[in-house]
Amino acid sequence: MHEFRVWAPRVEKISVRIGNEVFAMKPLNDRGWWSAQVEEAGPGTDYAFILNNDPNSYPDPRAMWMPNGVHGPSRVYGTGAFAWTDQSWNAPPLASAIIYELHIGTFTTEGTFDGAIKQLPHLAALGITHIEIMPVAEFPGDFGWGYDGVALFAVREAYGGPDGLKRFVDACHAHGLAVLLDVVYNHFGPVGNYTGMFGPYMTSNHRTPWGDAVNLEFEQSDEVRRFFCDNALMWMEEYHIDGLRLDAVHEYVDRSAIHFMEQLTTEVEDLAARLGRSLVLIAESDLNDPRVVWQREAHGYGLHAQWNDDFHHALFTMLDAQGEGKGYYGDFGSMERLAKALTQVFVYDGIYSQYRKRIHGRPVDALSMHHFVGFIQNHDQVGNRATGDRLEHFVGLDRAKVALGLVLTSPFIPLLFQGEEFAASSPFQYFAHHEEEEMARSVSEGRKREFSAFGWLPEEVADPETRETFERSKLNWNEMHEEKHAAMLDWCRRLIELRKSSGALTDGNPRHVKVRFDEEKRWLVMDREKTRVALNLGDSPVDLDGYQGYRLLLGSENDIRLVGESVHMPAARLAVFTLED
Repeated sequence: MHEFRVWAPRVEKISVRIGNEVFAMKPLNDRGWWSAQVEEAGPGTDYAFILNNDPNSYPDPRAMWMPNGVHGPSRVYGTGAFAWTDQSWNAPPLASAIIYELHIGTFTTEGTFDGAIKQLPHLAALGITHIEIMPVAEFPGDFGWGYDGVALFAVREAYGGPDGLKRFVDACHAHGLAVLLDVVYNHFGPVGNYTGMFGPYMTSNHRTPWGDAVNLEFEQSDEVRRFFCDNALMWMEEYHIDGLRLDAVHEYVDRSAIHFMEQLTTEVEDLAARLGRSLVLIAESDLNDPRVVWQREAHGYGLHAQWNDDFHHALFTMLDAQGEGKGYYGDFGSMERLAKALTQVFVYDGIYSQYRKRIHGRPVDALSMHHFVGFIQNHDQVGNRATGDRLEHFVGLDRAKVALGLVLTSPFIPLLFQGEEFAASSPFQYFAHHEEEEMARSVSEGRKREFSAFGWLPEEVADPETRETFERSKLNWNEMHEEKHAAMLDWCRRLIELRKSSGALTDGNPRHVKVRFDEEKRWLVMDREKTRVALNLGDSPVDLDGYQGYRLLLGSENDIRLVGESVHMPAARLAVFTLED
């Protein structure tokens, strides 16, 4: 016996099709819910819904298993049957996290959860504490980043399906690794989204870069919000996920008395209390608005952390990245901006943005910097380059080491992107497979237009629709211990060890971060209590004074010299010092 339920306020009648049989569904209430109990159905049963007199049948918007693709029938998944081994698991605090972002399809040659499990010992030995996986909800096509998901409750079958994700999470916990999942609640993908056949999941009253906005505030929006909140809770309860990264929350349009993010935070806190586990929410936000992470008592939304793009942009533009200064990078490009990011989080905290042509952001003030995630590479900042080239590919190993060094000694929660730890030679390019010829052509041409603003020529832009683009983005693990790759891996491991052993480097108090710099010579010194980080991003060596009593802990190369009260820093170097008692 299995009960089928579906929210479909837009239909007058609805049936569930199982094989050649059709079972009529009955209204459950006056809010659009329907139900049918089928004696012969159970786990493994394929089914689809027939709406009104439509001759076609449609998948379940809440299906947890879609082995037939996003256009085919759904399959009943037997929840609660997996044999978990993580009963005593609880995630380490986010404040002490070292996050590692990865894409299941390109992390290994296999491109599956089981393939990724084989590399978990490497990540654990490196010192990673949290793995963040890009979206795994089912999407159309043979490959993609996952941000065009349409079956949001179903785990992508090509990665290993729902049981595959559970094996992966269970294995992560066995290696001491927490799991964060990237989820997309601001839009559905353009192909295979049938939710509109059932109910008003979207609204034309607001627009986003992807079209109509998700309906979070208009008629029948309660059930739409319930859909996304239930989705979040499912990942955490059914799959033992330790936290979610919410994609582009600035595209949520919600003027309700209780904002969607506040509702979600409240429900996740309640679930954490019931399960006795630490659960976290991290936002990607373009708003530079600390209310995202303010506590609800302070009229905030209460999320635990948010990504800090200003830190990335400020550091990136100081790396001499082939003169990058176009698009939003035009708002950065000085040591002063980098120093401000390190000490005040947001560079644009209520000041005028030339790129936006308006005042942007508000001050963070005394918030702990543990509410912000810092990075120099992630899927966006690598994959949203024309060729998907990584930082080391165009600034060189020395400057990439400096960048990674600052990320791992900054006051923010550090995030690394797959392969960054060994300066991977493979790019990470944007790839998205669309079977419809017109959609594929539109995506390819749109990609070229998008990059024209950054000065790339059309022929330089990787075509996202080809399998070659996807395949070349896979990591080559065989190179990890070769020459420069081994050097970067050793540097990364030593930085993580130092961060974890240093009270100063894990301190999130913004008052304990002091920065001085030279704009012309392009050096910067960051003091964090008794720990000092010095970097030289200029083209010439510099000698810095004031190092009496300091001892060199770590240097990106062996040519950094302490001589008396001065330190000699060659170009493109970073060093960490401690003040001896």
